[in-house]
Amino acid sequence: MDPWHIPALQHTSHMWHIAEEAPVSRSRRSRGNGPYESAVPITLSDLTLDVPAPLMALIEDASVALAQFDGIAAHHLGEQVHTLGPMSAVLLRTEATSSSQIEHLTVGAKNLAMELLHEGNSENAAVVVGNVRAMESALRLSADLNVENLLSMHKALLSAQPGWERYAGAFRSQLVWVGTDSYTPRGASFVGPQPELIDACMADLMLFLQRDDIPVLLQCALAHAQFETIHPFADGNGRTGRALIHAILRNKGLASHIVPPVSAGLLHETDQYFAALTAFREGDAAPLVSVFTQACQFAASSGTELITQLETQLAHTKQLLAGVRRDAAVWRVLPHLAAQPIINSRYLQSAVGLTKPQAERALKTLARVGALTARNSAKRNVVWEHRGILDVLDAYAAGLRRQ
Repeated sequence: MDPWHIPALQHTSHMWHIAEEAPVSRSRRSRGNGPYESAVPITLSDLTLDVPAPLMALIEDASVALAQFDGIAAHHLGEQVHTLGPMSAVLLRTEATSSSQIEHLTVGAKNLAMELLHEGNSENAAVVVGNVRAMESALRLSADLNVENLLSMHKALLSAQPGWERYAGAFRSQLVWVGTDSYTPRGASFVGPQPELIDACMADLMLFLQRDDIPVLLQCALAHAQFETIHPFADGNGRTGRALIHAILRNKGLASHIVPPVSAGLLHETDQYFAALTAFREGDAAPLVSVFTQACQFAASSGTELITQLETQLAHTKQLLAGVRRDAAVWRVLPHLAAQPIINSRYLQSAVGLTKPQAERALKTLARVGALTARNSAKRNVVWEHRGILDVLDAYAAGLRRQ
């Protein structure tokens, strides 16, 4: 694909001195001290964007695919889609899990469900739940794309990450870089902007998001790449930046009903994704548009397939319950199994609104017909799992890892 030239990242020169108390050898200190360059992001808010026709075609095709997926979801899910119903929630959690996996935070469907039930003991699952909360925050706050709401998204994310709570919801005050040495930016593959540039850079990004003269998917791709270049936080930039994608899609109306698993598409092509971010910084936005539109196409197709497979599991469970009277509380439980395939009585009382006797009868009924299996949680409490739905979610995640 031919390049699409945009202004390249600029740099400023600085001197670095490793802290005196740092536990490094004399030779390593000597190599680590000295000049380095940090990034100065381009200005996006008033940038003229002359998009090549082949890239515009990719953007239009991917936009149609996402809009169709959103329509399919609305048709399949009905009114519940507007209130983040169970199937909407499972897609959001799939997206949050995929986004986390890009950062090598891997968690299976069972561990995530246990953590959401407050019955888990996996640190990774707890961190991924933070990403789920950030995604939920992104959708809640999408009506107004501003810095304050972005900080709220980040706070929801990092508050669940042990050791990082004090950085949650605040721009960084220190330099960040991508490299193998934690004591010096010298030799790093990317050095973020100086902290004093962040406020102005983020203000420019928010102005860019107010523009209505460019396609939404192009706006998403460029805003995401710019956000990752600014790297405004001490940690959680990638996950917050991908949550921002969904805030934009919701704000602009391209995905107004559901969360398309765009990060699943990026996870499917991780090397190309990171290479595209590098190319963007070097002044070529074509790889970014290509990777992003491919991810959106993948999100639409795989998301549709995932909905279909989950609906098949729920339909099978309905068949198992064929002899149960229609006014029984168990029918109110059924839709929630897609988003929460491991449940207990307490969950059914809080999430579904059942009384304790109703919840316990529903669990017994689902177990009796073979829909749920009892197991002990990490906290030695009895929980009930829907193995078929867990298998569908795990198979989807495994397919993303097969590149």
